[in-house]
This record gives sequence, structure tokens and C-alpha cells, in this order.
Amino acid sequence: MSFPLVVMGASLGALEALNVLLPALPVDFSAALVIVLHRDKEESGDLLPLLDGMCALPIGFPLDKEPILTSHVYVAPPNYHMLVEGDHFAFSLDAPEDHARPSINVLFESAAETYGANVTGIILTGTRRDGARGLAVIHRYGGKVIVQLPDDAIAPEMPLAALVAVPSAQVLTLKEIGELLARMTH
Repeated sequence: MSFPLVVMGASLGALEALNVLLPALPVDFSAALVIVLHRDKEESGDLLPLLDGMCALPIGFPLDKEPILTSHVYVAPPNYHMLVEGDHFAFSLDAPEDHARPSINVLFESAAETYGANVTGIILTGTRRDGARGLAVIHRYGGKVIVQLPDDAIAPEMPLAALVAVPSAQVLTLKEIGELLARMTH
């Protein structure tokens, strides 16, 4: 792919984390940001208006086969695994992974296979281990791997699991991740 892809996963404490990160994104952000959030599978879409108010970029649930565009923020819809296939998204109803659908691992692994070294994976606050395996795959493909400082997270379990999987990951506070995202594509 000719532009960078940033994939991000979060669970418990995600809204608080995104309230720091999304406002940091510049209007000319020259990457695509794809986010998996663990939430209720029956969620009605009330999440999008909350996130939209945090960000200057277009934000929404993508459609199956929708092309991936720069300067956009995509959020995995409830109860579907979201994958990156070539230049577009694909969805799956495969079984939940680590009790989660959408799964952070599924997104991260498919992004690494498609974007290789041109993908950045970020694990934020959350419980369980989802995302750790996927972050290791991104690392193996040469992508950049970032983990929220566990002491900075509302729920440190996901960041801690990610650091066990990728001990060499860059560890940053939310503020530092936001600053990095603001600079990374300029």
C-alpha cells in the first residue's frame, strides 16, 4: 500500500483514551486509522456520535469491501471481525477470539499481511490478552509497535500482555501516542 495504516485496539477505558488521541489527529493526517473497541455486540451505533465530536477527521463504521482512505478513522462495527484485504475492508462472523468479536488480533494480523512494514499497531487500555498476538505479527512483518504505558492505562492487562508478546515495543503515555500520531505522517 502506498500510505501508512495505523491499527489500534482497546477495551475497558477506551473512550477515555480516544478522548486524548482523536483530538490530536491533524486534518491532513496522511494515514488511515482503524480501531477495534471491545463493546456490547448489541451496541446500536451510539458510539459514533461520541467519537465524531472528538475528531476533525471523518469517522465511521466501514462497509464490507469499502476502500480504505487516508485521513479517515474507521471503527469496527459491533459483532463483526474486521479485516484488511488489499485496499479494502472485509468482515467475518467467525467465532469470537478471546471472547471478542470484533477481535483486535484478527484486524492486526490481516493488516500486517497486507501492509507489512507500512503498518503501525497500537495497544491501549483494556482487559484480557486480545491484541498481543496480533501486535507480535505486526512486529514480525517489520511494522511499528506501540503499547500504552500500563501505569497510564485504566486497565493495564492488555498493555501488559502486549509487552510480554513484544518486549521491544515502544511504550508511551496516551499524550505521547497522540503527539506521535500527529507527527508520524508529516
